[in-house]
Amino acid sequence: MFDAQALPPVTPPPGSATVRYPAGTLAVMIKYIGSKRRLVPILGDLAATVAGATTALDLFTGTTRVAQEFKNRGLVTTAVDTARYSEVFARCYIETDARAVDRRSLKEALDHLSNLPGQAGYFTETFCVASRYFQPFNGERVDAIRDAIEADYKGSDLYPILLTSLIEAADRVDSTTGVQMAYVKEWAPRSFNPLELRVPDLLDGAGHAIRGDACELASALGEFDLAYLDPPYNQHRYFTNYHIWETLVQWDAPEHYGIACKRIDSRDDSTKSVFNSKRDMPSALGQVIRDVQCQLLILSYNDEAWVTRDELEEMCSHHEFVESLAFDSKRYVGAQIGIYNPNGDKVGKVSHLHNLEYVVVAGSKEEVCNITEPYTGTSRPIVGQPALF
Repeated sequence: MFDAQALPPVTPPPGSATVRYPAGTLAVMIKYIGSKRRLVPILGDLAATVAGATTALDLFTGTTRVAQEFKNRGLVTTAVDTARYSEVFARCYIETDARAVDRRSLKEALDHLSNLPGQAGYFTETFCVASRYFQPFNGERVDAIRDAIEADYKGSDLYPILLTSLIEAADRVDSTTGVQMAYVKEWAPRSFNPLELRVPDLLDGAGHAIRGDACELASALGEFDLAYLDPPYNQHRYFTNYHIWETLVQWDAPEHYGIACKRIDSRDDSTKSVFNSKRDMPSALGQVIRDVQCQLLILSYNDEAWVTRDELEEMCSHHEFVESLAFDSKRYVGAQIGIYNPNGDKVGKVSHLHNLEYVVVAGSKEEVCNITEPYTGTSRPIVGQPALF
């Protein structure tokens, strides 16, 4: 998803307002399953329409795409997630005020890191030799740059910015279909490109980055004008799907196992989420929704999830009014090309290419109707707008 292309204009249905796509809304971010890249402008429009809103919460922030949009719309945003790499992104894009960054020092740091000679270490041996996520010449540069960031910049304001730049640079030259449970049989064309550090597209304004469990934090974070929830949909764990970024941030050279060279702590209960348990997820999500203190709640889910739209609306029913929108969404690239074994033989087939992305909005009736009206027309959800995705 390393394209910074502007989204095409959308022709709204009769009776709805024009959908606006602000230029320069998003920083370029890593490829990510469950990404809301194409839904972000709509979420931003919803947030911007909340009367008098000044604060926002993104409780399952991931790459911080949505949190960035909220911050860009002028909201003081708090971004929360359990992932280490997510905390780094949040410290870079949400907590850092671009106006306070010493641009000269940042440029000098990136120039210094970019000119370091490659040095093979744990990253190269694990992710370029024992596995084939990156070509060795790029892996050696990752090793050298990451060592220097830890030695020279840890504790400084530049640390999360430099780490973000490195993760994004590595993502641009990987050889995967977007997740780190496997790598492609032949080197991806982009993997031949040299690693290139870039200045992250920082945003003006203040914000907060928190690493922690939503179930534990939801009731303790305080009150927000707007809260956005995008919890995991199914059994697929972000900790294992993006274990390389976890290691790149933690920089702890962990033991690993399997062809994918996953971190050994992937087997620990402490790295597993209740939201990846079909039995436990519905009650956990319901409790989080009840615990979050907000004027308006926006919940994002899709039709591959373990709970239905009706069940989601029921979870939000302690609010005065609930409205649901639905948008057609193209699935991530790995789901589109099929399933292959380690030898590169196709062993599965593509089941479907599109999902329905649900956006459930809950709050006062006046507020909910006001902000969803451009997308509902006659108060009915829009189901399937291929132009959006």
